[in-house]
Amino acid sequence: MRAVSLEGPGKLRIVDIPEPRIGDEDVLLEVRYVGLCGSDLKAYRGEMPFVTYPRIPGHEVSGVIISKGGKVPPSIQVGESVAVWPYTNCGKCPACRRGQYNACQFNQTLGVQRDGALSELFSIHYTNVFVNKVLSREELALIEPLSVGHHAVSRGRVSESDMVLVIGCGMVGMGAIIAAVRRNATVIACDIDDDKLMFAIKFGAKHVINSAKQDPLKEILRLTSGEGVSVAIEAVGSPQTFRLAVGATSYAGRVVYVGYTKEEACYDTSEFVRKELSIYGSRNALRDDFKAVMDMLEKKEWPFEALVGHIYPLVQTPQAFKEWDENPGKFIKVLIKVK
Repeated sequence: MRAVSLEGPGKLRIVDIPEPRIGDEDVLLEVRYVGLCGSDLKAYRGEMPFVTYPRIPGHEVSGVIISKGGKVPPSIQVGESVAVWPYTNCGKCPACRRGQYNACQFNQTLGVQRDGALSELFSIHYTNVFVNKVLSREELALIEPLSVGHHAVSRGRVSESDMVLVIGCGMVGMGAIIAAVRRNATVIACDIDDDKLMFAIKFGAKHVINSAKQDPLKEILRLTSGEGVSVAIEAVGSPQTFRLAVGATSYAGRVVYVGYTKEEACYDTSEFVRKELSIYGSRNALRDDFKAVMDMLEKKEWPFEALVGHIYPLVQTPQAFKEWDENPGKFIKVLIKVK
């Protein structure tokens, strides 16, 4: 069967690999759509610290069950459409013992620490699929990145009294914007692309800042009467945006980091203490985040389908990465249509 292999930075090939086998507790998926996200682009550029090569990408997945093992419960049936929870957890490490399975010390995310689902068929344990009879298969492929943003908002304990800055309006950032707006917070969206900022407004952001045209810190302080935001969520992954999140946050505020940067980020650490900031990492998503996002999409509160700007067939995946790499600001969500 066909799959996409990332052989090294900038090197993608369509390859032929054996069809997967399934165990007693596995389901076999006919993969329909795979979303590409910022971590995939970083892996393509050689900037993702957790990826080794060669690697099959693909952790934002929708598919149809075409076979299942003998011990898969009857609640999961052949022919049903599913979204995939692409993480693993050991159940024993400190994070798992606290119920933070998304941050398992030994987690292996599809397409990162292990091969992903950018292939015609894919096998996975039945507990890692979410059956849904309402959403389209394109929408099911949006659940994972929106859930990562949703989880970041939970980490930041966002409430209706908060002014929230979201830095980066890709899909994870959009997930954070939507989740914060649903909690009745006031949202400032920051990005370098006007088209993405227009989407942020459509999905409830009250203020937008184009940091390629404006001084973002000055504008944030202007919008907050010099105080800064109570919560900053960084969804880009660069030293500059890491520092901006700290500088833009008010005294006694919260900073949530979702993005990864392979470069070192240098800070004036006195700001941490002087402001008494609470600084959180936010990794992956919990099953409850998936369920919340699925429920949100089913309610059709916003035009989620508009977030999908580019769909490429499987054979054009190398072209999709090349075009995205050359002009990342113009892409919010890229989907690969596998079948």
